[in-house]
Amino acid sequence: MLAAKYKAFFAVFFALGMAFVLSPVAFAQTNEYLSTECGANDPFCIEGARVEKLGDEPLLDTITSIINVALSLLGIVAVVIILIGGFKWMTAGGSEDKVADARKLIFSGIIGIAIILSAWAIANFVLSALVDATGAGVE
Repeated sequence: MLAAKYKAFFAVFFALGMAFVLSPVAFAQTNEYLSTECGANDPFCIEGARVEKLGDEPLLDTITSIINVALSLLGIVAVVIILIGGFKWMTAGGSEDKVADARKLIFSGIIGIAIILSAWAIANFVLSALVDATGAGVE
């Protein structure tokens, strides 16, 4: 019984660890921030193209990236909660109390995903309205 709790803990820990390892991909520079001017001793010169330093991109793009990464991590947590609930349901062995706990976990995970998707939609709406109002996206 105790070993199953440790396995679940390590599974969640591994999933969150992988999310943190892979999340910097969202902050990767795109071709929009690459320029062809590159000096010989330029520390930001990669394969003949100069990569701008972090912070040189527009503030709105940075905010959007941070929001997307945060909501992605929360989505991963919600999916892990659903998976734990499914695992508990499968290993309940017919116990009504364990099945009820598993249903609560699954239901909580689904509500979490709905809240995360709503937050993402609201954030995108607000940011696009901000761009339209201020003209920040027009260069």
